[in-house]
Amino acid sequence: MQNVSNKDVNKDVAALVTKVNDYSWDIPTSYKPGMRVPGRIFVSSKLLENLERNTLDQTASVATLPGIQGHAMAMPDAHSGYGFPIGGVAAFDRNTGIISPGGVGYDINCGVRIIRTDLSLEEVRPGMKELIELLFRGIPSGVGSKSKLRASDRELTDALLHGAKWAVESGYGVKEDLEHCEENGFMEAADPSKVGNKARSRGKPQFGTLGSGNHFLEVQYVDEVYDEEAAEVFGLHKGQITVMIHCGSRGAGHQICEDNLKILDNAARKYGIVLPDKQLACAPAESTEGQNYFRAMAAGANYAWANRQVITHWVREVFTKFFGRDMDDLGMHLVYDVAHNVAKLEEHTVDGEKKMVYVHRKGATRAFPPGHPDIPRSYRKSGQPVLIPGSMGTPSFVLHGTYRAMELTFGSACHGAGRVSSRTQALKAFDGETIQKELAARGISVRATRPSVIAEEAPSVYKSSEEVVDVVHQLGIARKVVRVMPIGVAKG
Repeated sequence: MQNVSNKDVNKDVAALVTKVNDYSWDIPTSYKPGMRVPGRIFVSSKLLENLERNTLDQTASVATLPGIQGHAMAMPDAHSGYGFPIGGVAAFDRNTGIISPGGVGYDINCGVRIIRTDLSLEEVRPGMKELIELLFRGIPSGVGSKSKLRASDRELTDALLHGAKWAVESGYGVKEDLEHCEENGFMEAADPSKVGNKARSRGKPQFGTLGSGNHFLEVQYVDEVYDEEAAEVFGLHKGQITVMIHCGSRGAGHQICEDNLKILDNAARKYGIVLPDKQLACAPAESTEGQNYFRAMAAGANYAWANRQVITHWVREVFTKFFGRDMDDLGMHLVYDVAHNVAKLEEHTVDGEKKMVYVHRKGATRAFPPGHPDIPRSYRKSGQPVLIPGSMGTPSFVLHGTYRAMELTFGSACHGAGRVSSRTQALKAFDGETIQKELAARGISVRATRPSVIAEEAPSVYKSSEEVVDVVHQLGIARKVVRVMPIGVAKG
C-alpha cells in the first residue's frame, strides 16, 4: 500500500488515509484511540476530493466498538449521519459484538424496489405528465401524509409481524412479489410486542404512503444494457418502462429508533462499553436490551416492506386504469426489493472461519452472489439484483451481487448517490420551480407537494450516481446490468 499524496484529492483527508488501490483507502488504527480494526473507505480519487472529514471520524468511531470484524467500512456514497456514516457497513460477532440503532438509522428499512413492465418508452412518454399526476394523487406523500388504507390494530400487528406477506395476503399484490423481496419481504425475528405504543400510533395511519425527503416514486426507461445475460434473467431490456419506489418505515421506524436509543445509551454504560460518540449507543448483541431492539427493528423493517407492497398495488391500479389494460397484460412484475437501513444476522467467512455476525447496513445494499441460498431461485444464476437509485433527474442502476462482495464488504454495496449539500444549503442555492422547469425541458415530469421539496432534492446536491456506481463496479462488489433514466418523478 502507498500513502496518498495525489494533488487531485482532498488534502485534509488525503493526509489521514492510506491508499490500498484506486478505489479503496484505509484509515489506520492510529487515527483514533481505541480503534480495534482499521477503517476502509471505498471511493475513487475524484470522490475522495469531496469526502467530509466527519465521515472519516464516524467510520473510525465505529471501528472502536466491541466485536467488530474486518473493517469499519464506508461505501462510495458515504456522508456523515447519526453515529454511523450513511453508507456505512460494519459486522459484529454474535457473541462478542454489539448492535446499535445508529448503525441502522431512524428510517428502518428505507429501501427501494423496481417494477418492470411490457410498456415501451414510445407508449408512455406522450402521456407522462398526466400519468405522474395520477400517481401523485393515488399514492399519498409528504410529511405526515395519511393512507387511504385504514388499518386496524390487529392489521398493524400482523404487518409488523409478517411485512409484505401480510400485504399480499390482504389483497395488495401477488405471491410472486414476496419471492422477489429481500428476506421474502419479512424478517422472522420481528416481535411486535417490542414496539411501543407511540411507534404504533405513528405507523397505523401511514401504510401506503411515500413520505418526504429523498423518497420518491419514479417512472423510468432502460436506456443502456451492460450485461445482456443478467438483464435477461431480470426481465429487463432496452427501451422498457420501469417503476422505482423508494421509501421506508415512516413514523413507526423513526419512533422505534428513538425509543431504543435511550435504552441502549443506558445499556452501554451498564455493560461498560466505552463510546467515543453518544450517538453510537449500543448493547451487546445477545443481551436483553440488544435483542429487544433487534426484534423491534425487525418489526419496523417489516412495516417498511408492507408499506412498499401497498404502494406497489396502488401503482399497478393507476397504470391499469390509465392504459386500460390489466396487470398481466402490462407485465408489471416486481424485479426485486432491497433494504438500505437494517441489521441482519448472517453467516460470513472472517479470516477463514465461518461466523455468525450482525451486519449493520446503513445506507448500504445487500449484494449476495450467484448461488446464494438467500436470493430467489430465479436469480441464482446471475446473483442478487442490487438497486442503486439516482437523484431526481440522474440515472439509476440495476446491478448484480458478486463473490467479491462476500470477500470485501460482507456482501454489501452502496445504496444511492449520497448527498454533498444539506437540505438547508440546497434551499439557499436552488429554486424549486426553476429546477422543475429545467427537468421538464429535459423530458422529466416532476410532481411534488411543494417547490421547496424539489429544491432540497435538486440533482446537484448529490454525488454523481454514475461515479458512485462505477466504484462498486470496478471493485467487483456489484456489477452493472442496466441503467435506467427518469421520465416522471413524484415526491413528497
